[in-house]
Formats: sequence, C-alpha cells, structure tokens
Amino acid sequence: MSAVATPAVAKPNSVWQALRKNRMSWIGIGLLLLIVIAAVFAPLLAPFDPFQQNIAFRLEPPSAEFWLGTDSYGRDVLSRLIYGSRVSLLVGFVAILIAMCIGSALGILAGYVGGMVDQIIMGLVDVLLSFPTLLLGIMVAAMLGASLENLIVAIAITEIAPFIRVARAPTIALKQRDFVEAGRALGFGPIRLMGVHILPNMISDVVVLGSLWMASAIRTEASLSFVGLGVPPPIATWGSMIREGFEHILDAWWLTVFPSLAILITVLALNLLGDALRDAIDPKLRSERA
Repeated sequence: MSAVATPAVAKPNSVWQALRKNRMSWIGIGLLLLIVIAAVFAPLLAPFDPFQQNIAFRLEPPSAEFWLGTDSYGRDVLSRLIYGSRVSLLVGFVAILIAMCIGSALGILAGYVGGMVDQIIMGLVDVLLSFPTLLLGIMVAAMLGASLENLIVAIAITEIAPFIRVARAPTIALKQRDFVEAGRALGFGPIRLMGVHILPNMISDVVVLGSLWMASAIRTEASLSFVGLGVPPPIATWGSMIREGFEHILDAWWLTVFPSLAILITVLALNLLGDALRDAIDPKLRSERA
C-alpha cells in the first residue's frame, strides 16, 4: 500500500536562502542575539550587583563609573537593565509558547471537526478578542496575583485567540485536500490526520505569528509590571524600572529612557525577524522575489 502524499512545505534551505537575502532580517537577528547574550551571561556582563543598594550614590547621572546612572536606591541601572532582559525574554518566550501550543491545538480542532465544536471555540475567541489585550492581562493578573508564573499565565491567555484563528483557517482548507481524504480512506484517525498531515502544513504560519506576538508579549509584560502586576520587587524588570523612575522623570531622565529603549530595541528586533520569516516562508512572496 503506497504512502499518502502530502503537499510540500517550505524547505529549511530555501527559507535560509531567503533570510540571507533580506538585510533587515540580519538587523533583527543581530539585535536579538545581543539581547539573548546579555540575558544568558548577565552575571558576567553586569558591572554591579543589581540588588545592591548604596544611598551614597543615589540618583547618580550616567558617568564613567555608572554608565547608565543609578536609581533612587543607588542601584546600578545598567546592571538591572541587563538582568531585566532575562525576565522579559523568559516571560515573552514561555507565554507565547504556551499560547501557541494551546491556540494551535484548539484552532486545528475547530477547523477539522467543525459544527458545534467550532462554534464553541470561536465563541471563546470572540470573548477573548472583545477585551483589549492589556485590559485582559490586567484582569487575569489581578485575579491570580503578582508572581512570575502568574504573569506568564496571564499573558498566555491574552495571546491564545490569534493563534486559534491562524490555525483554524488553513485547517478548513487542508482537510478537503486529496492527501487528507486519502488518509481518511486508509482508516487514519482524526488525531493522526490533524497531528501528522495537517499540522506540518500550517505550522509555518503559527511560527511566524509567534515571533511577531512575542514582541506583543514583552510589551504586555512591561505594561503589567508598570502597574504593579508583574514580578514582585526587588527582581529587576524593564517595566518596573520605568515605574520606579516615573516619579523622577524630570530630574532623573535616565531611569525611564534606558529601559524604554531596551523594550523598543527588543520589540523592533522581533518584528524585523517576524517580517523576514513571513517573507521567507510565504510562497507567493518567494515567487515574487524570484
């Protein structure tokens, strides 16, 4: 009995070649790589202990000793900025990974089964999308309490709906394709058809969305930390650093400017990378470039 043929998906080599030709992708990859290196090697790169307080050096402006100045407790801003990248990247990556897995599974299930299951799942999507992302994150985080784990859960819940929609649409088209019909005729069960034949042919869309929405997750984490619903102090996060510096925004500008720039650069890097992945994976855009 012959194997069931599946449509060709984008090959890694072709995607890599497309990324190499996109200069903007290298800017995004380079910026993101620098941020990841700073997060991984924070104990080696940070010039001071991010938790060490020294009132004698309170609100010192940027200088040769304190490159980015100090905060209201005398803590080095650069050191806290480097350590803060760990929280932002961890929360963004884990939250989007959870949202991606749950959202993709629900989207494929809704698109493949249809009927009442589709209506229930899409009704859930409509409810989630009826709330602004930040407002929904504030509601969930306020109910769960301020902690790293609860922050990840809150952000993951806010990001599930887009993944459901992105996974559902191609599933509806793919389940009518000949290779799925052939698998069904051979007696393959729904789980195998969804996991082996449908998922690999739409996973690229989900991955691209994940890279783009990771930037949104980092912005949401910073916003929740700014309103006091993020990781409890004294752990350094970019959002909490902006919040602490807000009271001194007129006489200590560096407390808010540098964490804001860190968020801006990270979001820019992820958006550039996501756009490059979308262009590399989309067959229409690849044919246009060819």
